[in-house]
Amino acid sequence: MNPFWVLHTGRLVMTPVHGADLPHLHALKSDPQVFAVMLGGVRNPAETAGELARDVVAWGANGFGIWSVREIQGNRFVGITGLEARPDGLGIALRFALEPEAQGRGLAREAAGAALRFGHERAQLRRIVAVAREINLGSRLVLNAIGMTECGAFTQHDHRMLLFESVRG
Repeated sequence: MNPFWVLHTGRLVMTPVHGADLPHLHALKSDPQVFAVMLGGVRNPAETAGELARDVVAWGANGFGIWSVREIQGNRFVGITGLEARPDGLGIALRFALEPEAQGRGLAREAAGAALRFGHERAQLRRIVAVAREINLGSRLVLNAIGMTECGAFTQHDHRMLLFESVRG
């Protein structure tokens, strides 16, 4: 693993996803409390494994991708964050999802902020977007707290979605 891709924050260590993360990723992505609001919804084991394979390839192809997020103390897996191209063409998107037990402690803000900085500073991405359901106040607060600004809205599967962006320079 390229050490350039490993991120450390005050409470977290973030490493590019890899095969050993599959059980944690499946637990996270099959949890309706977490992934029911994500693009594509809750994943089954085959979908999770396929996404992991694509995420591993993305790191080598793009120099950015999805990180596993762990608390430094105890090395406990708490979720994911990262950067990936949206399938709808809106751009390179910041994503994050934390296990329910890890929510409400500022960890999403810490992880997403580190991923956003990596995207601009190390991956040299000029514009990064993020999408959140209008009713998802938690995600909207995280995106605002890390400096992303609302720049549009659209409807997806009968849900009003808000588009955020961060533009370097």
